[in-house]
Amino acid sequence: MKFNSELLAEICKTPGAPGFEQRVRELVLRELEGIADEIQLDNMGNVYAIKRGTESKRVMIGAHMDEIGFIVTHIDDKGFIRFHTLGGFDPKTLTAQRVIIHGKKDIMGVMASKPIHVMTDEERNRVAKVRDYFIDTGLTAEEVKEIVSIGDPVTREREYIEMGNCVNSKSLDNRLAVFILIEAMKKLKDQPVPYDVYGVFTVQEEVGIRGANVSALNINPDFGFGLDTTIAFDLPGAAAHEMITRLGEGTAIKIMDASTICDYRMVDYMKKTADKHEIKWQPEILTAGGTDTSGIQRMTQGGSIAGAISIPTRHLHQVIEMAHKEDINRSIDLLVACVSELDQYDWSFK
Repeated sequence: MKFNSELLAEICKTPGAPGFEQRVRELVLRELEGIADEIQLDNMGNVYAIKRGTESKRVMIGAHMDEIGFIVTHIDDKGFIRFHTLGGFDPKTLTAQRVIIHGKKDIMGVMASKPIHVMTDEERNRVAKVRDYFIDTGLTAEEVKEIVSIGDPVTREREYIEMGNCVNSKSLDNRLAVFILIEAMKKLKDQPVPYDVYGVFTVQEEVGIRGANVSALNINPDFGFGLDTTIAFDLPGAAAHEMITRLGEGTAIKIMDASTICDYRMVDYMKKTADKHEIKWQPEILTAGGTDTSGIQRMTQGGSIAGAISIPTRHLHQVIEMAHKEDINRSIDLLVACVSELDQYDWSFK
């Protein structure tokens, strides 16, 4: 299948810190026009793309729209901006990065800290902390305060590029899943499905799986699929048991992470479906971190039979996240096959 690089690049570039997903949501709604049988929004801003099936059961697919970012907490008398993180950051990845402050208009800033030339020996040798950084816009305090207010969101600035058969960008976590769900819904447009499919573009996953919890309560799904990136630690110095997944070795079928043990029936179904359609896959066990899968699985009456498709990604939560195009395409293919054939599996306990 043709890889829509232009769309993925636009999705990655579009800002959407947790709680501030407006622009990504507008893009999603634009791409879904004429694709889904019905589009709904809830009070939190989750987007529901619904494709009606022939039977009464419901399937929920969760792909979060938000990216890790920051929120403005203070502007000092020189115009330097202090911030709080929205999502998980390794502080050392902030060094020498550009950011965009989304105030009355978007303005560029740089993450700055004390120059090494004037650090004490103790400061040079200790691990950097988020509180060591501030944002410098190059503007005066008066100019900054005219544009920026306490509570404005801040996102990272880095262009999407392609390297070999890989894509590289900030915010592949989780704009890859947004892209995959959009492309899957397009493929499902003229394809029958047994059950109602709710493709949900969720909010605020990076700060606690909040949007998925709300949307699962709303849908009450019988079956669920999380859709998110996962660690590919196939790098120098990594032992085989540490790698989690490897780039180019296929889409990943989640067995567990720190917030979810996937239903063993769903894991078996997904493996058999991938093999049936000759879709290359690899197993994923992630002992830390969680995804929308946990909300889909638990925040519904009686629970749902849930699993997850994970996209192997190097350098997660940095601005140089990297994924393989073939793994992305395989994720689309597996998602489409799984929701299309759910009625062909024996879901009884055995």
